[in-house]
Amino acid sequence: MRTYSPNTAIAVIIANMVGTGVFTALGFQLLDLPSVFPILMLWFLGGIAALCGALCYAELGAALPRSGGEYNFLARTIHPAAGFVSGWVSATIGFAAPVAAAAITFGKYFSASVMTDPPDWAVKLLAIALVAAATLVHGRSRSGSAGMQLLFTLVKIAVIVVFCLVALMVVDLPQPISVLPQIGDKALITSGAFAVSLIYVSYGYTGWNAATYLSGELPNPQKDLPRVLLIGTGTVMVLYLALNYTFLKVAPIEAMVGQVEVGYIAAKYAFGETGAKATGLVLSLLLISTVSAMTLAGPRVLQVIGEDYPVFAKLGVTNKDGIPSLAIALQSIIACLFILTSSFQWIVVFAGFTLGLNSFITVISLFILRWRMPEIERPFKVPLFPLPALIYLGLTGWTLFFVLKEKPVEGLVGLGVIAAGAVLYVLTKTIGKKINQNS
Repeated sequence: MRTYSPNTAIAVIIANMVGTGVFTALGFQLLDLPSVFPILMLWFLGGIAALCGALCYAELGAALPRSGGEYNFLARTIHPAAGFVSGWVSATIGFAAPVAAAAITFGKYFSASVMTDPPDWAVKLLAIALVAAATLVHGRSRSGSAGMQLLFTLVKIAVIVVFCLVALMVVDLPQPISVLPQIGDKALITSGAFAVSLIYVSYGYTGWNAATYLSGELPNPQKDLPRVLLIGTGTVMVLYLALNYTFLKVAPIEAMVGQVEVGYIAAKYAFGETGAKATGLVLSLLLISTVSAMTLAGPRVLQVIGEDYPVFAKLGVTNKDGIPSLAIALQSIIACLFILTSSFQWIVVFAGFTLGLNSFITVISLFILRWRMPEIERPFKVPLFPLPALIYLGLTGWTLFFVLKEKPVEGLVGLGVIAAGAVLYVLTKTIGKKINQNS
């Protein structure tokens, strides 16, 4: 079987994470948290949660080495129904919705760089074109897929580092901000608004688990996966803190409040109108790797569902290079439907809540793995267990509670999708039995 290298898997993690969230979330966070320390604390806590989650997933992935991510973990530790529902969530929301959000962000940055006041249809057209291009690349060959992912991810890291350094050096009037707590910050950090803002951060960090969807295609998943998860997540945490500090240092808060393209706005204050257009164009190109990475990793969930359930057998079919072309095409079609029918902010909150709940249950499954399968070999064990797991569950659970309280529509729709997955599982098992009886 052909495999992806650990470097490609690290690139997938970084590319999955660095994109829509960090280039857009700040504007929405500043609506309720117009202070520097709480904003940076959001991204720090999000990084800690992601690292703790990555440690838990590393143990699960090393003990249960198969592609499919949460689908594989929950099916093995809890019940096939739990795995199926998780796979359904990952297939319909986990990757398709973030692909749509990243593609929309690409469209906004790119169109803002080449035209004044771009119409909504132009943004959506650009977004759909990007999804189509990624589908063609990743649906054909493994070599072209891996090469594209590594190249764009390396360019992304380099551009972010250069942007931060240059913007901080050349800005004429840097903002008089302090990274230390100010009067009123304690009240902001303990507020419901802070917890809800964490959903944007958790969405920004979504993707730290991406390599688990490819673990069956790594040369030595039990050895490679923990290193891949920790290097990828740690790198992104540093990049996120640097980017948000730079945005806040070079542009006034009032200019970014409620805006999607905060990177473009920060570049405008640092480099002027012409420089901002050039920077916005470059930042839009960085989002190509985000869409690319999710188009690469996500369909592996559909693939393993197709391998396990006769009703969806066609999704498990691969081409001569081992690529699940039909699964990739289906995910991209769902992403295009999100682009055409949903607003950016709605996608982020809805997807962030549902994915947070999915990973919350998966981290709980680590306790079940240790309890129900003590005999199974675990080449990697979470250090200081259960502390990292409890930190992740505490931060994520706090966020999920306040999203349901403050954004009930998005939360309830997410729960509805999960319920639909449970119904689909029952139907799938019923139809599968009939297929087996007739064969």
